[in-house]
Amino acid sequence: MTTPPNPFADFSKMLEQFKLPGVDMTTVIEARRKDIEALTEANKLAYEGLQALVQKQTEIFNKTMQELQAAAQQFKPGTTPAEAMTKQGEFVQQSLHQALENMRALAEMAQKSQAEALAVISKRAEQNVKEAGEMLKPKSK
Repeated sequence: MTTPPNPFADFSKMLEQFKLPGVDMTTVIEARRKDIEALTEANKLAYEGLQALVQKQTEIFNKTMQELQAAAQQFKPGTTPAEAMTKQGEFVQQSLHQALENMRALAEMAQKSQAEALAVISKRAEQNVKEAGEMLKPKSK
């Protein structure tokens, strides 16, 4: 299996033509490569979180449709209006409770996904601050 071409190598060669005193272009390019890797990881985590959210919503929808079918089958001919009202009231109460639980679960999933992606970006931002401090320190001779 061949390795894909490294776009940073070509970019590095191009930037090395413009030598700036006191600036290590290799370090600058390496830092930007790490930035892109962090963004890629954050996007991957966000995408995976979105996929999980959509899957959960699909599961909720399917379960809700099954429950509606089951509830519709409970109302048989000959059921008194009082019995029908009682069953409808119970069904509505259970449905509302389940809807709130589903909303909570979806909100937690979304929050977790966002927190994971933000953690990757925050970690890289901290590293950038440290790297910038190191680059600005006077070089000992």
